[in-house]
Amino acid sequence: MILVYLFTMFFRIGLFGFGGGLAMLPLIFQSVQSFGIMTAEEFSNLVALSQVTPGPMAVNAATYVGFNYAGLPGAMVATLGVCLPAFILMMIVYHFVKKFNDSRIVQGVLGGIRPVTVALIGAAVIFVSETVLAAGPLISKKLLETGFDYFNLIPICIFAVTVILVGKFKMKPIRVMILMGIAGALLCS
Repeated sequence: MILVYLFTMFFRIGLFGFGGGLAMLPLIFQSVQSFGIMTAEEFSNLVALSQVTPGPMAVNAATYVGFNYAGLPGAMVATLGVCLPAFILMMIVYHFVKKFNDSRIVQGVLGGIRPVTVALIGAAVIFVSETVLAAGPLISKKLLETGFDYFNLIPICIFAVTVILVGKFKMKPIRVMILMGIAGALLCS
């Protein structure tokens, strides 16, 4: 029964999750929360692991949730569920795209979907920011034990350094993730 639930949950996410992995995060979070599969902190870890591992974020997240809850069969079913809608829709779109490409209605639909995609990515940014900042006092418990509250200083510094390294110095994201992972291990443990 759990395998059927995992498949339908991720099929629905794959069907309605426009904009890629980051845009799907709110849908995935609502689904795992409604079923009680994982906490917000565990979901924050899922987001981080989905970013670091190779492949599409939504597929990585589905595989992680499925494996975490139902082992290898759960991972396979959840991954199939999130991928199948895109495959089916692309096969359908392929047949009609040339015929209706210049249609004002099709262009209007795409014009409506684009802002929704940006908004969903923004919602994902807000969600992940809240979980990171909420974990800040827990992360910096060594600093809190000394009686000085740095109010999430470590995660904020890691964020700022990441933005500078990627934005200004054009450092490769994987290198930044490795460096910030090391920094987090040293500063937050």
